[in-house]
Amino acid sequence: MTRSMKKILGILGLVLVLAIAVSSLGVAYAGGIRGIGLLGVWFFLTFGIIIVLAQVIPAGILLVSLVGSAFTPYRRSEVPIRAV
Repeated sequence: MTRSMKKILGILGLVLVLAIAVSSLGVAYAGGIRGIGLLGVWFFLTFGIIIVLAQVIPAGILLVSLVGSAFTPYRRSEVPIRAV
């Protein structure tokens, strides 16, 4: 991976986290939370969303793998059995 690609991915990751943080702050503020509780709810929502997103990617890979293996034959050159 080139240096410029790492820089771009770093910026995109930071933008994603900032977008999640700003939207969770807006949700917490609209919910009527004020004062120091706003900071706690903001951290809770932000990192909760990030943790859920981090678990969705491996779960999606496992699901695609499961579906792919369930509907394809074990051997690629295998001929399905036909009843005569």
